[in-house]
Amino acid sequence: MSARNLALSLCAALGLAACSKDVPPPNIAFAPWDKAYASKQDLAQVDYAHPLSTAEIARITPEWLATLDQEQIDQIYARLTAGPIPDGAFDGKILLPRGGTGKFRLSEIVGGFTGMGLHLKGLVLEDVGETLWRGKVFYRNERVLRNRIEDLSLLKKMGLVKGDPAKMNFEGKETWLLFPAKLYCGQSLLDARRESIIIDYFFTDEIAGYQENPDFLAGRRGLRVRDEIRMIRPGFYLGRAYLDKAFALNFTLYNKAMDEQGRDAFVKTGRVQEDCWSGTQPRKVLAAAGG
Repeated sequence: MSARNLALSLCAALGLAACSKDVPPPNIAFAPWDKAYASKQDLAQVDYAHPLSTAEIARITPEWLATLDQEQIDQIYARLTAGPIPDGAFDGKILLPRGGTGKFRLSEIVGGFTGMGLHLKGLVLEDVGETLWRGKVFYRNERVLRNRIEDLSLLKKMGLVKGDPAKMNFEGKETWLLFPAKLYCGQSLLDARRESIIIDYFFTDEIAGYQENPDFLAGRRGLRVRDEIRMIRPGFYLGRAYLDKAFALNFTLYNKAMDEQGRDAFVKTGRVQEDCWSGTQPRKVLAAAGG
């Protein structure tokens, strides 16, 4: 076994976090571009000319993704498929591209919404996300999810919470599972060649367990949030968050146990369950030698 394959095998055995500092970052090619919008590459051509290999996909971490420009993150996303609709709990991380501050104010984005600009005056999107959000819990059979929120003090201070929403014990910690959303396959707002898994908050008030305050904030009377995700590898997803169809930020979702369980088979074969339409352009994934 080569040193490279041995390192990857050890990573699969020990877990992503244990090996992220010891294994070289992925060597993934990107199509050239410059700051002019007209220079941006056609995503179909990127997919065709620069297929991903499973060995390189196995090295991707949220930390490595944060070293990329937004164009590079977009090119990674375009070379992914939706994979299976997740089930269970995932840790979440806001992903700001290299050189991006993310420090824009929510009130500037939603100033046109009646009353919302006043409510959100002074709130910075990145700060809110990093303070409140810890990840998502998917209920695959119900086609819904809820967000893991561990601190409501900031929203309470802004008058966006009335009373005290019911707490739940989740993985040994008291937390709220708030901001429910519907799950389905649908068209990506970045790359319409194949579907993504859509996380839709527009009709959040129709979901059982909805709590008006603060759940309204993500729905059609609030920020009109719409997320979409695609699978990097089993247990690891790359996402894009939109506010009223305006792109806001990237994020990752990670479940260590699922990653460890499914990584070896994925590296060898490149095959994965697809719950969504994978498009008319076949995705090329270069499986590891001997797979």
